[in-house]
Amino acid sequence: MDFGLDEDQELLRQSARAFLEGEYGMAVVRRLMEEDEAHAPELWARLAELGWLGLILPESVGGVGLDFVDLAIVLEEMGRVVMPGPFFSTAVCAASVLLDAPDSEAAVSALPAIAAGKCRATIACLEAAGRLEADGIEATWRKAPEGIVLDGVKVFVPDALGADLILVAARAEGSHGEAGIDLFVVPAGATGLTLVPLRTMDQTRKQAEVRLEHVVVDVTARLGDEGSGWPRLQRLADRARVALCAESCGVATRVLEMSVEYAKVREQFGKPIGSFQAIQHKCANMMVKVESGRSAVWYAAWALANEAEDAPLAAAMAKAYCSEAFREVAAEGIQIHGGIGFTWEHDMHIYFKRAKSSEVSFGDSVWNRERVAQTILPPVGGGDSE
Repeated sequence: MDFGLDEDQELLRQSARAFLEGEYGMAVVRRLMEEDEAHAPELWARLAELGWLGLILPESVGGVGLDFVDLAIVLEEMGRVVMPGPFFSTAVCAASVLLDAPDSEAAVSALPAIAAGKCRATIACLEAAGRLEADGIEATWRKAPEGIVLDGVKVFVPDALGADLILVAARAEGSHGEAGIDLFVVPAGATGLTLVPLRTMDQTRKQAEVRLEHVVVDVTARLGDEGSGWPRLQRLADRARVALCAESCGVATRVLEMSVEYAKVREQFGKPIGSFQAIQHKCANMMVKVESGRSAVWYAAWALANEAEDAPLAAAMAKAYCSEAFREVAAEGIQIHGGIGFTWEHDMHIYFKRAKSSEVSFGDSVWNRERVAQTILPPVGGGDSE
């Protein structure tokens, strides 16, 4: 059995690493962290030229036509350099949702623009309750003579500032649970749409609050049939979880490399700290977590690419493990670096903040473990589990 990358995938990994290390050095990352959108138009254009913005999109809309495993390879390399910008929100989240309704009028126009680098998009689903369940969606939509009217407030919307399109999850007025939820494509300049920047821990991935006050969109802005939004959101969440895990795998791998390199040269009591058993055990535990997490990520990516029956379970398992493990690796990296690891001048805190922000996005380890438990041990007869 061959669990490695094939020749084309290995070439993709090598070329991705060479490009990212050359273009997204820490000086660039730190500069973009200070900007409102953490976005560099010239680098975004390069990503489009490489085909990465349409990596999982079909050739018919200008994409490359690769699968989720290939995307995971690129995302891992992006994690190694903590790449800022709206790639995750646009080329993963928004592209996945639009691709799930390829015949809708909104998708027909947006997908080629995304692949060409001419459109940035994001997904707005989380609200103040912070719940990933259907009842957590309280924003509403209603029909009116002028079209569809949207009202509500979305929080922690990634890369909303500068986005051309915002995919908004809302429910029909008076509906409950999973019924009545739909996804609408809202232009960033729509009347009644307000964006409020949020100052969060990870400034490589900007977030905002999105307020919708009687925002009117055309009926063609709905993705798919009426009431089909919740299953689409679930499929998106699976893809987003695996994407975040793949990216975090790159973060943890680079932290491990930096920690091992530092342990070889940092001396204490006349010896490299890497000769001390405590440091050796820390590095060994970090490596076990990185390799275990990578195995979970690659299987989940394969399951998504092949539409395997257990893909949702594999995605939840990967997120349950990686969320915790990779954040712990980043924290251990800071400990190994000692006092310098806590300083603003050192890069280690940037890696830790990305690992931490990814840990809580689309469900932390506790939430995803519960999802795994409900999948393998579903409630019987509607009773409470003990």
